[in-house]
Amino acid sequence: MKMSPRTIGILFHEKNRKRHLSGYAITFLAEFWSQDGHRVHYLFGTRKFVPADLLLVHVDLSVVPDEYLEFASRYPIALNSGVKDIRKSQISTNLVKQGDAYSGKVIVKTNLNFEGSPEQILRRHRWQLLASRFVRDHAIGTGLETHSKYRIYNRLTDVSPAVFERNDLVVEKFLPEQEGNFFFVRNYEFLGDSATCTRLASRDPIVKDQTIVWIEEIEPHPEIVQARKRLNFDYGKFDYVIYDGQPVLLDANKTTGADRVRTPELNARRRRRANGIYSYFT
Repeated sequence: MKMSPRTIGILFHEKNRKRHLSGYAITFLAEFWSQDGHRVHYLFGTRKFVPADLLLVHVDLSVVPDEYLEFASRYPIALNSGVKDIRKSQISTNLVKQGDAYSGKVIVKTNLNFEGSPEQILRRHRWQLLASRFVRDHAIGTGLETHSKYRIYNRLTDVSPAVFERNDLVVEKFLPEQEGNFFFVRNYEFLGDSATCTRLASRDPIVKDQTIVWIEEIEPHPEIVQARKRLNFDYGKFDYVIYDGQPVLLDANKTTGADRVRTPELNARRRRRANGIYSYFT
């Protein structure tokens, strides 16, 4: 897009400087901005202020430390500066507690996003690793094991009482989008006024990259689009399903991951989202 060159800052956690950033989708978008003639600066931590026309907060933790949000407030435009806490206990509207009168299937997950992996890497918190192992290895009952570390139970009463005593685990209603033998998850990815949405199919109840058998482009559900405003998201990815005709938000991610695949279809979707940055400059 033709406009005078701008400076765009992307704020990472201070410990990200020692990691390869290619696993983040934002790096693909940054390549497009550079190709368009704009300056892109990667900032690690809050010790050094680098002037920019816009800053995108990209701290890969479920709960963003206040120092990063305070640092972002120094910029004229600060994207995702209103997104502090994306734990499932804060985002989900389908949580169930021990003793609830709910008779459907349930699923046990880690409270933190992406099974707590970012916290394990950046903060080296062993208790987060233990939380994900607990879900995988010690959640007793008649749980259905999946390709992920999540477990699905036929009834709420099948979940071990020990699960409900832990703040690092949550229990949700299991509300799958299913057609025949296939399960689906929809990925709504966005930046500013630009977005893409895909529907992913799997034979596994938990739809993950390693279980996907096909992908199709779709239009996002209006209620999921509206959820961006409610959750203060400028950039990110919402995973959701359609259950009984209604959208169900599963996950809200503000530091979307990506592999290094560069198919024409993927590049086109990335280019479309990258253009969303320019809506903040007009």
